[in-house]
Amino acid sequence: MAFKIYTKTGDKGETSLIGGTRLPKQHVRIEAYGTVDELNSHIGLLRDVVNDKNTVDLLISIQDRLFTMGSQLAADPKKNKMPLPTLHEEDIVALEKAIDQIDAHVPEMKSFVLPGGHMHVSYCHIARCVCRRAERAVLRLAENEQVDEIHGKYLNRLSDYLFMLSRQLSLDLKANEIPWVAKKD
Repeated sequence: MAFKIYTKTGDKGETSLIGGTRLPKQHVRIEAYGTVDELNSHIGLLRDVVNDKNTVDLLISIQDRLFTMGSQLAADPKKNKMPLPTLHEEDIVALEKAIDQIDAHVPEMKSFVLPGGHMHVSYCHIARCVCRRAERAVLRLAENEQVDEIHGKYLNRLSDYLFMLSRQLSLDLKANEIPWVAKKD
């Protein structure tokens, strides 16, 4: 028998967690892992336009880590018996090293910059914003349910990396970084 993508079990607005628990699709847990999944898709789009092999390799690793996070968020912390992959401090350290490498050779920031300047730079900024939303969703979930704190920490660092990657791409693509200057009333 072939595997079917549709199960019809979610037609009435509920879905199952790993471990069997059924939740409404608008539950904060579903929102959290759904937003992480959305972020993963944006990282895939970004990966498709980047030409640097090291950056592509890191983006693939990030996608793997986001799938890991999503699997943990999609599991009932009390009922799940399935072994799941985990995030590690080394995953955060890898992001920090990449941030430091970029920071060492992009121009010093003297103000906030307006997102944009090149389509590939804009993809970074969109992914960064979705990453921040995923972080907020995970933190909302953690207010009332068991969530490993490394998830929020990883997403926080990932958003920093995506910002720095936008700066790197701006430099590489010779895109103009437009500083934000607040209008005086």
